[in-house]
Amino acid sequence: MATSYPSSPPTTRQFHRQASAAGAGGTKTAAPSSTVVPPSSYTRTPSSLITLATCNLNQWALDFDGNVQRILTSCQLAKDQNAAYRLGPELEICGYGCEDHFLEQDTFDHCWESLGLLLDEGASDGLLCDFGMPVLHGGVRYNCRVICYNRKLLLIRPKTAMADNGNYREGRYFTAYSAPSFPEKHLLPRNFAKRFGQRDVPFGLQHITCADGTTIGCESCEELWTPQASHIDLALRGVEIIGNGSGSHHELRKLSTRMELMINATRKCGGVYLYSNQRGCDGSRMYYDGCAMIVVNGRIVAQAPQFDVQDVHVITATVDLDDVRSYRASQPSFGIQAARLATDEGDGDSNGLLYDDIHLVFDPLDVSSSSKNRPKVAEENLSLQIASPEEECCLGPACWLWDFLRRSGAAGFFLPLSGGADSSSVAAIVAVMCILVTKAARDDPEGNVAQDCRRVCRQDENSLWVPSTPQEMGNHVLHTTFMGTDNSSEVTKSRAKRLGDAIGSYHLSIKIDLMVSAVLQVFQLATGHMPRFLSRGGTMSEDLALQNIQARLRMVTAYLMAQLLPWVRGRSGFLLVLGSANVDEGLRGYMTKYDCSSADLNPIGAISKGDLKRMLLFLSKKYPDFDVLAEIANAPPTAELRPIDAATATAEAGHSQTDEDDMGMTYEELGYFGRLRKISRCGPVSMFRKLLVTWNHLSPSEVASKVKRFFYYYSLNRHKMTTITPAYHAEAYSPDDNRFDLRQFLYNTKWTRQFAVIDDIVSEHPETDKDKND
Repeated sequence: MATSYPSSPPTTRQFHRQASAAGAGGTKTAAPSSTVVPPSSYTRTPSSLITLATCNLNQWALDFDGNVQRILTSCQLAKDQNAAYRLGPELEICGYGCEDHFLEQDTFDHCWESLGLLLDEGASDGLLCDFGMPVLHGGVRYNCRVICYNRKLLLIRPKTAMADNGNYREGRYFTAYSAPSFPEKHLLPRNFAKRFGQRDVPFGLQHITCADGTTIGCESCEELWTPQASHIDLALRGVEIIGNGSGSHHELRKLSTRMELMINATRKCGGVYLYSNQRGCDGSRMYYDGCAMIVVNGRIVAQAPQFDVQDVHVITATVDLDDVRSYRASQPSFGIQAARLATDEGDGDSNGLLYDDIHLVFDPLDVSSSSKNRPKVAEENLSLQIASPEEECCLGPACWLWDFLRRSGAAGFFLPLSGGADSSSVAAIVAVMCILVTKAARDDPEGNVAQDCRRVCRQDENSLWVPSTPQEMGNHVLHTTFMGTDNSSEVTKSRAKRLGDAIGSYHLSIKIDLMVSAVLQVFQLATGHMPRFLSRGGTMSEDLALQNIQARLRMVTAYLMAQLLPWVRGRSGFLLVLGSANVDEGLRGYMTKYDCSSADLNPIGAISKGDLKRMLLFLSKKYPDFDVLAEIANAPPTAELRPIDAATATAEAGHSQTDEDDMGMTYEELGYFGRLRKISRCGPVSMFRKLLVTWNHLSPSEVASKVKRFFYYYSLNRHKMTTITPAYHAEAYSPDDNRFDLRQFLYNTKWTRQFAVIDDIVSEHPETDKDKND
C-alpha cells in the first residue's frame, strides 16, 4: 500500500509538488491564451471535506474480549456516521491500568491476538483506525499507536514522553522512544503474515500521507503537556490532522487545563486536533473522565460528555481541510518557521509515509458518498462544557461506583449512615448513581446499562425490567444503618432516617451499646480495671480508648450486615462496604484505625470537607426531595463518641463534641496545609514562610503554632494511611499512601531541625508579635 522510494518517502510538501507536476504532465506549458475556456471544460478542484470520529471508551484492564467488543462498537458507530478516520484511547486494547501486568509477556501476546480479531471482524474495513496498545520492539517495551486500514498495519508510532508524576508510573513499564537516524521496521507476529499477508510495518515517528493529500499524525497524552509538544513539529511539517489517544484520569478542576492545551495548540498552529480518552473505572482508584473532543483551528466542533454510565460514546465532525491550509497560510510567523524547517532538513525528511491507495476525503457532489447520517460541516464554535466542582464531586464518584458495582458481581452497597456530612455525602453519591443508571436504563431497556441494572438488582435478565424511579433502584442496591450509642443524638439519627427515606435505601437504626459493654466487661475481667471518659474522671488514654472501641465495633457490625442483609431480604450475593472519611481527616489522621473509615471502597477519600458541603448544598437545590442535605451541610461536624454535655451542646450539632475542637484546627486550615504540603511541595519551614503572608491577620508565633501542630499530628498519624481504604482519586493533595503520596510512615514527630528554624524566624519578628497581640 505504501509507495516505495529508493531512499526515503516524500515529505508532505514534496508530495504536493509531485502531485502538481503529475497534473501538469511533467512538461512545460505554453503561455496562457486569452481565449475564454467554457465552464464545462474546467477541471474541478478536488474536495477537501473529511468526516472524522473519536470516542470515549469504558475499557477494563486485562478484559481483552470486552475491550475488543467496545472497540468494534466504536468503529461501527464511526462508520454509521461515514467517518473516514477513527481515534481510540491510549492502550485501549489491553486497558490503560494494567500496571505491573505490562511486565508480563502474556499482556503483549493477548494484545496482538486482539488486534488480529479487530482486523478479522472488519474494524478497519474502509476506516483508518488509530488503536492504542503496548508493543515489544527490539526487546524494549513501548506505549504505541497502531494505525490500520483495510486489514493492513500502516504504522506503529511509539510514545516519546512518559507520564511519571502523580498517579502515573509509565516509566516503570515503558521506555520513551528516541528516533534513530534510520527508518525502522517492526516484524509482525508470524500469524499476521498468514492471515493478512503482511510481514512487517514501519515503526517510528512518521506520519501518514494519503493519496488525496490528507496528512495524519499522532500525539499521545503526555506529549501534549511537554514543552516541546509533538503537535508543533507535526504542524510545521504540514500535518493537518493530529490524533491524541489519551489515558487521563479525573481530578477536581483539572479538565479546563487539559482542554485549553488542545484548543491553544490548534489556535497557535492551526489544524484538526482529535482527542480520545478512556471513561470509567478500569480497575483501580482512578476514574478516566472521557471528554473526547474535536478542535479545528482553535474552535471546538464536537465534545463528548465527561461523566456517563454508557460504555461507548462516539463523536464525529465533518471538517474542511482547506480551512486548515488557509488558516496556516494566513499566519506569516507560521510560514517562516515551516519554511525554515524545510530548509534545514532539505529534501531528506523521512517523516512522511505516502499511501497511494488511501482516499479519505469525500466529494459532496458524489451521490455514492452522500448520507443522511454524515454530520454537517463544522462551522460553529461550541462552548467548552465543564462541570462545576460540585457536579464533579458527585458525578465522578457516582460513575466510578457503578463500574465497581456491576463489574464486581456485588448485589449492592452497605453504608454506615451517621447523619453527618461525610456519610451523607456518600449516600448522596450513590443516589446520583441511581439517577444516572435509571435514566439510561429507561431510555434503552435493551441496552447494556439496563442489562447490568437487572443483573445487579437480581431481576430476571431475560426480562425488560427497569427501575421506575431512582428510589426503586436505591432500595435494591443501597443498605444504610444508623449505629447509635448512648453518646449519639436524636438529631443525627433523624437526619440519617430522613435521608435514607429520600434516597430509597433499605435503612435500619440500631444501638451497639450491648457490644461496647461486652468488650469492656471482657477487658475488666482480664485487667481488673474499667476505663472512664475524661469528663467523668478518666485520663486522655482512657477517653480515646473508649471512643475508639465504639468506632471499631461499627466497622465489625458493618461487615456483618454486608454479608447477611442480602440473606435477610431473601436475595443472593454480598454487599460492598462503603467508607466515608474525607481527604482532610486522612491528612490530619483524625480517624480511628480500622473503624468505619476501613471499608471496601471510599468515594470521598480524596475530597475535602469544604467541597463535600458545597456538593450537598448543590444537590439539595437540584433535587428537592433531598432537602435534608442542606440541613446536614450546615450542621457542625461531630463524631458523637463522647458523652453529651448538655451545657455546651448546640441545637445544630445535637452534641457537645465537634470535630474542629478535637483536631485543634479548622477544615479550612487543613485545606491550606494539604495544598501547600503536596501541591506546592512544602516542608514545615517553607509552609510557614508562605502562611506568614497568607495569614497576615495572625502573628508569626500563632502561624508557627498552627504549622507545628499540623506537622506533629500529620507525622504521628501517617501510619494510618498505609491501611486506608481504596478511595476515588479526586484531589491533588490526597495523602493516599498506596501510590499517589509516597512518604515514610515512621517520623520523628519532634521535627527538631525544622521547628528550630521556624522558632528562629519567629524570634526575628518580636515587634510584629507585640503589634498583633495588642
